[in-house]
Amino acid sequence: MTTMVRAAVQTGPGKIEMREFARPKTGADDALLRVEANGICGSDIEIFRGHVGKADRGPFVPGHEPMGIIEEIGDRAAERWGVQVGDRVALEVVVPCRACEDCLTGRYQACPFRKYGHGVTGIEVAPSLWGGFAEYMYVSPNSVVHKIDKNLPVEIAAMYNPLGAGVRWAVGLGGVGLGDTLLVLGAGQRGIAAVIAAKAAGAGTVIVTGLESDAHKLEVARELGADHTVVVDGDDGRDIVDAVTEITDGRMVDVALDVTPMATGPVTDALQSVRFGGTVVLAGLKGHRPHPIDTDLFVNRALTVKGAFGVDSDANRQAIALIESGRFPLEKLHTHTFGLDEVELAIQTLAGETDDRSAIHVSVHPDAR
Repeated sequence: MTTMVRAAVQTGPGKIEMREFARPKTGADDALLRVEANGICGSDIEIFRGHVGKADRGPFVPGHEPMGIIEEIGDRAAERWGVQVGDRVALEVVVPCRACEDCLTGRYQACPFRKYGHGVTGIEVAPSLWGGFAEYMYVSPNSVVHKIDKNLPVEIAAMYNPLGAGVRWAVGLGGVGLGDTLLVLGAGQRGIAAVIAAKAAGAGTVIVTGLESDAHKLEVARELGADHTVVVDGDDGRDIVDAVTEITDGRMVDVALDVTPMATGPVTDALQSVRFGGTVVLAGLKGHRPHPIDTDLFVNRALTVKGAFGVDSDANRQAIALIESGRFPLEKLHTHTFGLDEVELAIQTLAGETDDRSAIHVSVHPDAR
C-alpha cells in the first residue's frame, strides 16, 4: 500500500510545487479517493494568478473538479452515499455542515458553517489532501458525492462540472425551455456546455459570441448545437446587440448568459439583448472590477437578473445523466490531458498563455505520463 501521496501545492500567486503527504486514514464515516482526473476551469486560472480568493491564503492543494475511484470507504459512509470500493464518483467543491437551516432547506451552498471545501482548503487542515491535483484525496463525512458510470472514458466523465454549470446556469437559473432563444456570451467550455444543456432542454435558437481567437471554440459550439456564432472583435467583428436584433428579427432573446471572465462590457450587452421580461444570468467573474450598470434597463424592460454561484447537486445529477446518455459527442470538447507534474502548464494552456491556443476542456490525470 502507498504510504505517501504526491500532490501539487499552490504556495502563492503563480507558484505551484510538488509535495508529499501521508496517506489519509479513513474511518466509518469518510473515504479515500484515487483521483483519475480533475478538470480545470476559468476560476482555476484566476485562483492561480491570485485574482480570486483570500490574498493571505496559505498553501493548499487546488483542484475543485475531482473525479475518481473509491479506494477505501467506511461502512456508514458507504450506506449514506450509496457507493462502494471500486465505484467512480465526482465531488462537489462545497462541503456543507448538512444540519443548519440553509442546508436543510436546500441552500447548502450558502451554509454559514462550512469550514472546508475541495480544492480550496489549506494543507494545515488535516489530512491536507482536500484538492484534486493529487494522487489520492480525502472525502470527508460531509462531502457531496455523485456516482458516475465507470465505463465512460475518463476525460468525458471529468466534464461533469462544466456541463453541470451549463445545466444550472442556462436551464436552472435561466429557465431555458422548449422553443426558447438563448444568447451565450463567451465560447469557453462552460459557454459550450450551456449550448448543450439548452439544446437538451429543447431550446429553439442558441447564439454564441466569441473573439477571433476563439474560432475553433465557435466551430465546436456549432457542432454541439449552436445555431449562430458571432465574432465580436477584429475587422469583421460585429456589435452583439445588432447581431441579436438581426438574428431574432427584433424579438431579442429570452435568456442571456454571460460567462466571460474579467470583461465587463458583455454584461451591458446581455442586458440590452434580452426581450422585455427576459432573464439575464451573470456567471463570469470580473475580479471586482467596477462597472456602471444602467438600472433603468431592469425597470423599463422588466428584466430578471440572476447571479450564478457554482454548480449545485441537482445540476450535477442532471449533467451526469446527460453525459451517461451519450446523446452529445462530448469528445469534441476535450483538447488536452496533462500529468500531475504539469499542473502549472495545464492552467497556462487553458489560459491561452502558451503557443498552443486550441484549449477548450483541459484536465489533469495523475496517472498520465
